[in-house]
Amino acid sequence: MKKLENKVAIVTGAGRGIGREIALLLAKEGAKVIVNDLGGGADGKGNNAKVADEVVQEIREAGGTAAANYDSVAEFENAGNIVQTALNEFGRLDIVVNNAGILRDRMVFKMSEEEWDSVIAVHLKGSFNMTRVAAPIFKEQKGGRFINFTSTSGLIGNVGQANYAAAKLGIAGLTKITALDMARYNVTANAVAPFAWSRLIGTIPTETDTEKERVEKLKQMSPAHIAPLVAFLSSDESADVSGQIFGVRGKEIMVFSQPRPVRSVYNSEGWSIDSISAIKGSLQSAFTPLEVSKDVFPYEPLV
Repeated sequence: MKKLENKVAIVTGAGRGIGREIALLLAKEGAKVIVNDLGGGADGKGNNAKVADEVVQEIREAGGTAAANYDSVAEFENAGNIVQTALNEFGRLDIVVNNAGILRDRMVFKMSEEEWDSVIAVHLKGSFNMTRVAAPIFKEQKGGRFINFTSTSGLIGNVGQANYAAAKLGIAGLTKITALDMARYNVTANAVAPFAWSRLIGTIPTETDTEKERVEKLKQMSPAHIAPLVAFLSSDESADVSGQIFGVRGKEIMVFSQPRPVRSVYNSEGWSIDSISAIKGSLQSAFTPLEVSKDVFPYEPLV
């Protein structure tokens, strides 16, 4: 029997890249899939219904079941429309994959308010919108799966992505609280940090030899590598997995640590600038280095 037989899934941003591969695999595993995609550019501008329609057609031609939705997740009302599409088409909802995203990269000292707001709206608010609308349904039926997409841009750091990193680290927090709030209702929430070549990653500058080499390595990591973990987290097999942050880098799956105190100091008389300065070294040895993603993952992807 297929692992997702009789399940209904929504995959946002499912018209291209990682979302498309997820939608295809969920359908192959028996899920009925709502393929949500506005069909906009990497910066979120524009729209094209054909982007979602083509994935729906591909699923149907392979013997699966799917329907399209073209709403932007950035507006709360639209999230209701997306969920209602699932209920109208297939009568229920079991899985929400919050994958939709855009990029507006800029150094923090040059970033405009619009560039900040638009990225936060799609990634973080969009994930909340979908979660808030679907959660009462999952609560009522005492079961459901949320799979959100975070990024090492937030978990570790990347230059020129203050908006994206803030949104993606916010999604990690949203995932944790969703997992806590929904645990008593047999609903899980997990986050995935993907390493894969996609149109968003395709916006990385390639002006130097180092940048070109990095991009060539990224191109080896197919979006298809991400889909099996999402399918697992969508299935009944993952009922005891919640509140976790996973990474997929080629054929490697990893679990990320989550913030916990690593060192502390105590002063019975309280603290002053001078007393903190005097013990700074004992804390400094536990400081996290100022790194970017490629510093933490300098080895070749296992593809």
